[in-house]
Amino acid sequence: MTRKQRRLTLIGASLGVLALAGVLVLSALRDSIVFFNSPTDVIEKKVQPGTRIRLGGLVKPGTVQKGEQLQVRFEVTDGNSAIPVTYQGILPDLFREGQGVVTEGVLVSANLFRADSVLAKHDETYMPKEVADALKKQGHWKDEQGAKK
Repeated sequence: MTRKQRRLTLIGASLGVLALAGVLVLSALRDSIVFFNSPTDVIEKKVQPGTRIRLGGLVKPGTVQKGEQLQVRFEVTDGNSAIPVTYQGILPDLFREGQGVVTEGVLVSANLFRADSVLAKHDETYMPKEVADALKKQGHWKDEQGAKK
């Protein structure tokens, strides 16, 4: 075997080992890579109580209950299932009923989630008020159907 063949063999073997390591890492992190689980995912995967996860969906209208000492209780739904969430702390400004939310915390039981943090999501059409006002003044603003206002 010549020097060039040995070098190519060594490079090929190294790339093979690297590819195998990458596949093993990705397969081990498959469930951890998810940005959040919907309530239906939590129920279907039968997530065990005590597991730390991110739960995401919409705040179910009519379920927000504010208590003493910044205690809040609400339900997160994906349209099919809903999971009650408890949280103690200051809620984000964008938090409201019907709005997208991602909560991070611990699943206490099959029907209760205790959140450590709450992140309110805005839709992809979000635009700062100042920009929207400027576009309206210039006549470039489009409503939901795409027609100019």
